[in-house]
Amino acid sequence: MVVPCAAQLSDPNNDEQVMVPRRCSARIKTLKSDQEAQRQRGARCRSIDNPPPKTKVYSKKRKVDTTPSQPVQVDTTPSQPVLNDHAITVADPPVNEHPSGNDNDKSSHARVTDTLRKFNKHYLHFVQEEEIRCRRDQADHKAKKNSKSKEVEDDGKRSSKRPDLKAITKMISEKEVLDCQRIGSIPGIDVGHQFFSRAEMVVVRMHNHWLNGIDYIGQAAGKKEEYKGYSLPLAVSIVVSGQYEDDQDNYEEIVYTGQGGNDLLGNKRQIKDQVMERGNLGLKNCMEHSVPIRVTRGHRCVNSYVGKVYTYDGLYKVVNYWAEKGISGFTVYKFRLKRIEGQPVLTTNQVHFIRGCIPNSISEIRGLVCEDISGGLEDIPIPATNLVDNPPVAPTGFTYSRGIIYAKGIKLPSAPTGCNCRGSCLDPRICSCAKLNGSDFPYVHKDGGRLIEPKAVVFECGLNCGCGPACVNRTSQKGLRYRLEVFRTPYKGWGVRSWDYIPSGATICEYIGLLKKTDQIDPAADNNYVFDIDCLQTMKGLDGRERRLGEVSLPGSWQKDAEKTSDGGPEYCIDAVSVGNVSRFINHSCQPNLFVQCVLSTHHDIGLARVVLMAADNIPPLQELTYDYGYVLDSVLDRDGKVKQMACHCGAADCRKRLF
Repeated sequence: MVVPCAAQLSDPNNDEQVMVPRRCSARIKTLKSDQEAQRQRGARCRSIDNPPPKTKVYSKKRKVDTTPSQPVQVDTTPSQPVLNDHAITVADPPVNEHPSGNDNDKSSHARVTDTLRKFNKHYLHFVQEEEIRCRRDQADHKAKKNSKSKEVEDDGKRSSKRPDLKAITKMISEKEVLDCQRIGSIPGIDVGHQFFSRAEMVVVRMHNHWLNGIDYIGQAAGKKEEYKGYSLPLAVSIVVSGQYEDDQDNYEEIVYTGQGGNDLLGNKRQIKDQVMERGNLGLKNCMEHSVPIRVTRGHRCVNSYVGKVYTYDGLYKVVNYWAEKGISGFTVYKFRLKRIEGQPVLTTNQVHFIRGCIPNSISEIRGLVCEDISGGLEDIPIPATNLVDNPPVAPTGFTYSRGIIYAKGIKLPSAPTGCNCRGSCLDPRICSCAKLNGSDFPYVHKDGGRLIEPKAVVFECGLNCGCGPACVNRTSQKGLRYRLEVFRTPYKGWGVRSWDYIPSGATICEYIGLLKKTDQIDPAADNNYVFDIDCLQTMKGLDGRERRLGEVSLPGSWQKDAEKTSDGGPEYCIDAVSVGNVSRFINHSCQPNLFVQCVLSTHHDIGLARVVLMAADNIPPLQELTYDYGYVLDSVLDRDGKVKQMACHCGAADCRKRLF
């Protein structure tokens, strides 16, 4: 952990010396043996005769009787409420939790996360396509002005399409959507999970339609064995987002207006009678068969590209339904749903009242121990809070710095020639920096700049480039963009969280410290802040690192560097033990929401690349920010050659149980 207790690293009554743990930019894969790990790490590790057994993480599954209950005798006269008091179990029905692909060794939470990350990658690719199309349309419009024909304009309109819908289509065609059961809860999606769009809900099968409020199993599924005995259609999920003027919601109980008859222009008014069919009939059948319904609520959110964030609030049961004249005078069906007992505490009201009360000023913060750990160096203050220690203490023992400090003897290479763009780099066909990134820009302009996907290395514009500071290809150089808070955790020392929504691909901060050669590290020091600059090792997949793909045009001199590092470790590292920025407080997680990206801007020496932390997921406010430290297991030894171990307290479903 970032600030471990002394007892976690060494015994004060023992004279043993610690071989310093070293963080990596890519997760270390499971190696075949401890001997192989030691061979790849070189002289820093000694042979281990009796390695500790590997810890396996099992996903506990619950058994449930899936025999459908007998249909309830219902008075179907629309004007009379129909009641159903049958108990509904919260347990999950049998399910094939595995999505397409060989991910059977992952937990359900990890598979959901991977699916959403694939969606975000496809989404940002299509955002980039749309940005290019819009720029070309604007250029054509300026060039031709009124000479463009109406037919050409119509063709242009038909060629555009929402990037999120394109991403859904792409994932379906690539068989990348999550494959799971339709009825009941979705493994890996807990109560309180937040989605940034309806499209995200589609790809994890939370709600299979990006527009309709009721998701249901249609008549065509009647031939499947799992639905025999049920009356179809059968509703499985609803989204409560205020689309109808008659909706009522007090969180534990919902009066949900049925499907159809509303004005699709968005004014929520009914313009015709509703009919007992499709989703409406599906909800009625759910009541008769005691089938639970997933309920997700949409709330306004300026950080979501659709203007809303969607929170999963658990399983509900339909207890009655009726027909009545709505506010606009047309017949509407009403369905009363009650939340099933035995589930985690309802979260939607917490989203409103806890996250809605994020402090507007420093004076409103509970447990404040430091107003700004940067001492005014950052454009956005970084407060520190401590509600754990008594008396509360502030983070101390380091000097804050916005930029890398270079050890004596470290000389940076000269700046590259740079691109000839003016103002902002827009055309990858003529930008020399874009050509280094595989003939395209690694970022999209949306949300102030977002990295489309992790790359082996990102080439940003530098000192000699003609573009200005607002260029999208300088995204990681623009400093802090989100309101961060350093807070004390019960078991992991200090941690970091954001008060703002952070979209995937956004830059969080750079790992700052003293840049020096790795052979200058004191092996006996109690130092847990050393980060290897291992960009080249990651690109080559050395030392068990997961190789990162991505088209880049590598300078010819790098091939010689690659040969030199084939048998050795990184030449340089960043030591943040005594000088650093907010990144030194960001904790490890075996299932992190950040990733490490190597960036080159002021020079093109990959051995001295900048280490930048970026968002791997859409991160809601107050969720702790974490990344995988990438420690090699059994690589930390005392002076007697015995393995030092440190337990992991990240709490992830796929936790490896040890940091090193």
